Amino acid sequence: MKKIGIIGAMELEVESLKAELSVSRIEKKAGMEFFEGTLNGAKVVIVRSGVGKVNAALCTQILADLFQVTHIINTGVAGSLNAKLDIGDILISTDALHHDVDATIFGYRLGEVPQLGIREFPADERLAKLAKEACEKTNPDIKAVLGRVVSGDQFISSKEVKTHLIEAFHGDCAEMEGASIAHGAYLNNIPFVIIRAISDKADDSAEMDYPVFEAAAAKHSAALVRELVKNI
Repeated sequence: MKKIGIIGAMELEVESLKAELSVSRIEKKAGMEFFEGTLNGAKVVIVRSGVGKVNAALCTQILADLFQVTHIINTGVAGSLNAKLDIGDILISTDALHHDVDATIFGYRLGEVPQLGIREFPADERLAKLAKEACEKTNPDIKAVLGRVVSGDQFISSKEVKTHLIEAFHGDCAEMEGASIAHGAYLNNIPFVIIRAISDKADDSAEMDYPVFEAAAAKHSAALVRELVKNI
């Protein structure tokens, strides 16, 4: 039986999905509330993880251990690193990696966690394909692009840092949770996909753009997820 974990870092990113959920169970763990039930005909567990990589990793492990989810969807917003991705567009992950890990002194690649044997965590190709199709159906006026998510515990609002993330990691969007969710899903052998609506350009304008476009971006991302779950 399929059971889909849906993670959003902030309440804004999951509130509309929870409003449509037929709730069968609510569990509290590690300061998070897990809402289990049925959404659009699919068995799901919806949770606000909180912001940042540690919260995201803990949340992923709880979904694996306590709820035995078979798939994970991470929904939310991100800053664009790709000139072809404008505010309002949606990025669907091909893979994800940590941009704030540096053990290069020991011979590891920048972004590679030591002794893990992998740097890029690949998203499930079927989930990514279904997500793109769901976006085309629910948000026909919005461009959906497949690409790389890079994550770190910082909000990117500098042209210099943005340039570094593009040059060092070939990232398409930057945010604060995706790679940890991907990392946890990989270790638990759970297929995953990350969906990110672009809320800002991850440069010197980010601080102004993010609050203005955050709500609309989260709404588009949630609409995609609502359609996606019924097709998994």
